[in-house]
Amino acid sequence: MQQEIHFSSDDYRLSGTLHMPESQSPPVVIGSHGLFSTGDSPKQIALAKQCVKLGMAFFRFDHRGCGRSEGDFATATTFAGRCRDLVRAIETMQARPEVGTRIGLFGSSLGGAVCLANATLPEIKTIVTVAAPLCTESIRAPYVNDPANSHLIEALDKDGLFFDLRDRIQNIRHLLIFHGDQDLTVPFSNALELYSQSSEPKRLIHQKNGDHPMSDPQHQKEFENLAAGWFDKYIRQ
Repeated sequence: MQQEIHFSSDDYRLSGTLHMPESQSPPVVIGSHGLFSTGDSPKQIALAKQCVKLGMAFFRFDHRGCGRSEGDFATATTFAGRCRDLVRAIETMQARPEVGTRIGLFGSSLGGAVCLANATLPEIKTIVTVAAPLCTESIRAPYVNDPANSHLIEALDKDGLFFDLRDRIQNIRHLLIFHGDQDLTVPFSNALELYSQSSEPKRLIHQKNGDHPMSDPQHQKEFENLAAGWFDKYIRQ
């Protein structure tokens, strides 16, 4: 079953979709999408279906300025704002009687960084990231002199999109990391540092020859199965 959900974050009305299994009071996974993406990304939809099969709910939503949510992307998009969106999504799920109290986070690309920034909230039991950057500079540096990616540089040069999580990941645990070693948007070195600095239990899935959008169907299937299994194992503990 799917249900459209609306909630407020600052002055924006955000929209999302809640996928519900048949079980009562299931744990819920909340997804945060990438910089230029939406909650309708294929990865999130596929993961939502797998989670529902295993008896978990999944809430995917559009951040401010994206998809069906209110706000102008160019002026509304900041890292702090996206973090507040995620916190409001968490609070929205906590207030819904049909959903249980155990929460997991899923984030792709910038959404992964947003999840990492909120991973130590007491209600968060586990987290899965895909191609998550640890700081703005790790994304920006490869593209400084690349005209084809001027739109990315322009977005990242906004003061509001600066972030650096490298001193905030030591206490993150129950963490599953996916990253392709041919990711030209977020270098694979981010995954290596995230894995080395975070706490057990943790696992790094090194997707050989994998790119940023995870375009290899085998990588996609691996992600769907392992991520859903990870959530099923740790969200209930």
